[in-house]
Amino acid sequence: MSVMQYMKRFVTNPKVRFGYLSKLGFYDRLSDTDFLKKKFRVMCGTEPDLVCPQTFNEKMQFLKLHDRNPAYTQMVDKYAVKEYVARQTDQVHVFTPLGVWDRFEDIPFETLPESFVLKCTHDSGSVVFCRDKRRFDQKAAGKKLRRALKQNYFYIGREWPYKNVKPRIMAETLFSDESGYELKDYKVFVFHGRPRLIEVDFNRFGEEGHHRNLYTPEWEFLEAEIEYPSDRNRVFDKPVFLETMLEAASELAGSIPFVRVDFYHTGEALYFGEFTFYHDGGTGEFRPAAFGKQMGNWIDHKKAYAFTESGEA
Repeated sequence: MSVMQYMKRFVTNPKVRFGYLSKLGFYDRLSDTDFLKKKFRVMCGTEPDLVCPQTFNEKMQFLKLHDRNPAYTQMVDKYAVKEYVARQTDQVHVFTPLGVWDRFEDIPFETLPESFVLKCTHDSGSVVFCRDKRRFDQKAAGKKLRRALKQNYFYIGREWPYKNVKPRIMAETLFSDESGYELKDYKVFVFHGRPRLIEVDFNRFGEEGHHRNLYTPEWEFLEAEIEYPSDRNRVFDKPVFLETMLEAASELAGSIPFVRVDFYHTGEALYFGEFTFYHDGGTGEFRPAAFGKQMGNWIDHKKAYAFTESGEA
């Protein structure tokens, strides 16, 4: 995307404008409640009910304000979470890191394999793929990751778990599935310890664009969408590892009101991916809208008050 195209989107699209200004710290002085109300209005076009939330998206905002379990900090730290997962379950593997560093300048690229992935441990989305080290744009990677290291991801969406995560860069081996380009995500939505929905993300970096198919825990295709379109013609067979994945998701989530547990399968083993406490930041579009209300009913938000930090909201 050219600079002119981005500027046009900035001027004409309030969602793009809000996201950009949030990254610049424009709204940092707003209280958590005021920020979340403002963002919800921009992204969803409605006023959120933060007193008696009904929809999934409204309950995501409520949980941001009132469910502040100290354990969540380790759970969103992409490096520290590996130890957490190993303690909680023996049913899945974790990707062994190739290294973790405080600064981009400390990365010993000469010792890394020909393909790898770099990711920041303290945020979401700061990922750089190296598919061929001979063609790797180290300068561009450094620019992206150095910028991310300076950003406290909490202030972009007021997702409390990220607030106190130490910024670092981690390297992992780059895996792919039958596409030869990426690994499919298997995202398990767990409500109070019970897996109730599975999302398969695919073609995230392909020409056809990001798609998502939704399934029940019994692997029945759902005629519903969250933000990205589904593709009924893209058939995914019921995974042979389905039961193991669901059991691991339940073990890892415990009694948390809601958490999404992501997994990958390399063709040989099932691997843990990450925890996400607020799917799509709690602003994704549900089609049909009634599906968002149904998912909201699966969350007993009143159980979240125990860990509220006084003065934060």
